Amino acid sequence: MPIEFSVPVDVAQQTKLAQMAAEQVMRRLSRYFDEHEHERPIEYIQFIWPFMQQIERSYLPRPSKNGGGEPKAADASKKVASNNVKMIHMIEALSWGDAGIYLCTPSSALGGAAINAVGTPEQKERFLRRFTEGSPKWGAMAMTEPHAGSDTSNIQTTARLDEATHEWVLNGEKIYCTSGALATEESNGLVVVWATVDRSAGRSAMKPFVVEAGTRGMSVVKKERKLGIRASDTVSLVFEDCRIPYDNILGTLDAPKAGDGNGQDKGFKGAMKTFDSSRPWVAASAMGIARAAFEFTRDTLKKEGITAPYGAPKHKLTSVQRDLLEMEMDIQAGWLLTVRSAAYMDQGEPNSLEAAMAKAKAGLVVTRVTQKAVELLGPLGYSHEFLVEKWMRDAKINDIFEGTGQINTLIVARRILGYTRRELK
Repeated sequence: MPIEFSVPVDVAQQTKLAQMAAEQVMRRLSRYFDEHEHERPIEYIQFIWPFMQQIERSYLPRPSKNGGGEPKAADASKKVASNNVKMIHMIEALSWGDAGIYLCTPSSALGGAAINAVGTPEQKERFLRRFTEGSPKWGAMAMTEPHAGSDTSNIQTTARLDEATHEWVLNGEKIYCTSGALATEESNGLVVVWATVDRSAGRSAMKPFVVEAGTRGMSVVKKERKLGIRASDTVSLVFEDCRIPYDNILGTLDAPKAGDGNGQDKGFKGAMKTFDSSRPWVAASAMGIARAAFEFTRDTLKKEGITAPYGAPKHKLTSVQRDLLEMEMDIQAGWLLTVRSAAYMDQGEPNSLEAAMAKAKAGLVVTRVTQKAVELLGPLGYSHEFLVEKWMRDAKINDIFEGTGQINTLIVARRILGYTRRELK
């Protein structure tokens, strides 16, 4: 795939608006919402919602000349979209402002990623259209369970088809659901819930179901208190005989047609396809936090007369100068991997390897850079006077959710070496 380092005009314009929101709104609210967990940053939400509506519209299926809901591969190849590259630039800028507040951004979020990954064109239109209209709305995805973290194939939440009513009946518990409260409490929100239709069938029985806000039988039972991203709500959800319409299962239970990516026989692969879409977003958020910590540290040290010359030999640099250059180098490397993983999606190419590489690298970079920032700034870096200690706390989650650093490293190794999941654990 050709590499283009210049930023397209539309991406640059969108990023400028996101950076403006980060500087003028998010940074001003950052400390308050870190200390007042579970309060909602209404001012930010009202500021960003009209902008997010435009972004969501770009993800809706577009009619093609051949009459289908989405363009065929031949049509899509004529013009490469930049939706995902736009998205990661926006996420990076907003996370530079505040990662927790960014996660409060009204959007279809991970729920939308799942719908885009495995839903039919009709389902994408039906479920995602609501995020382009009216008042702010949120989507969420419920995958993790008390006994199924990184091993997502071990989920125990069940979905049973009631033949009499032609409805799905969900029972089980989900934990660590990002924006779960927002998605379930606000009208027209939704949660994509991964459940098994047959516990004895293993990974292939995993299916994604859309549960809409207000559905009886779905309830928030706990809001987590967290180390970082404290403005973001993270909840546990319980499903007790939760009934949803038959066609709220994403894709179809029928065998897939040739070239149709929506067959539900794929089960576990559908979940992994969702992660291929969402991991670049997490990597972008990590890069925004890392850039915030680096830039603040660099500028603060510059006021004390400490700078890092790019052209000087390494042996002539002080330890602090080497640290600054290595921090910047790691950020640039992580960002390039992130852009590549998003660009593959926009090209319509598989990106499982690239998404895992970006996520694994970004998780390492953001934890190292933020910890080094606290170290270089000494007691002030550790105090509440600066936001550096908060960025260090916000950073760690990026090495955990959407697949831990260890899991993503395993995925990279399997893809490069050609091993199966069973051969390399």
